[in-house]
Amino acid sequence: LDEQELNAMLDDVASATKAMSASKVGALMVFERATGLVERIETGVPIDGVVSSGLIQNIFVKDTPLHDGAVIIRGNRIVAACCLLPLTENRNLSQELGTRHRAAIGLSENSDALTIVVSEETGGISITSKGEFLHDLSKEEFEAILREQLITEQKTEEPWYHKIWRRG
Repeated sequence: LDEQELNAMLDDVASATKAMSASKVGALMVFERATGLVERIETGVPIDGVVSSGLIQNIFVKDTPLHDGAVIIRGNRIVAACCLLPLTENRNLSQELGTRHRAAIGLSENSDALTIVVSEETGGISITSKGEFLHDLSKEEFEAILREQLITEQKTEEPWYHKIWRRG
């Protein structure tokens, strides 16, 4: 993607995530990176649609055929919806974390994908990347991390999540 396409896609993802968070619509979005996710894509329903806020929100409407499982995004396209992800085997996680969170963490432990989770219970926004999990982010923190992870590929001295932890 060129910079303009990438920014437009991220604007739509951020807009949809914030809207779903405000209305407590559960969602699980996966951004494919270098590690291919063909096995995961094959478990879902092919979509091959351009990412838009409306499409994302529509997919996750409760009790519709595609709302369970994950949406997988490659570039600026939703490749598939209703995809199954591996659950983490970490038994030390809080009991308040549901299947979406456990699936996001599980995929992050097995790939370089970035995931976004919107909690159906609380509306909280979480991100996983590289085996790390950030929970209940503010809308500003969420958007900053999303852009940092998907736009800038800069190597830093410290892990990407330390910036957020220092603020807390």
